[in-house]
Amino acid sequence: MTESEQQYEFSEFSGEFIDDDVTVILRIYRPADTNLDWVLEVFDQEGNTTVWDNTFDTDRDAFQEFLATVQRDGIRCFVDAPVQRLH
Repeated sequence: MTESEQQYEFSEFSGEFIDDDVTVILRIYRPADTNLDWVLEVFDQEGNTTVWDNTFDTDRDAFQEFLATVQRDGIRCFVDAPVQRLH
């Protein structure tokens, strides 16, 4: 199965997130029908992507990391940053 054929399970925490008049799309996912760790990815309004290098044991852990990043660095850290990777 190629990556483009891979099916994913998306967390209930995935979706649109708005703060400080900035909207981002939060995606927390893993391959469907697995118990693999969760991937955390954020898209800004321009389609730029931020992906964490580390995966997360639970989707809640991934969401908490996203919230901690927003609290620490602000939502604008995801805007106007071409593909970036966070640890």
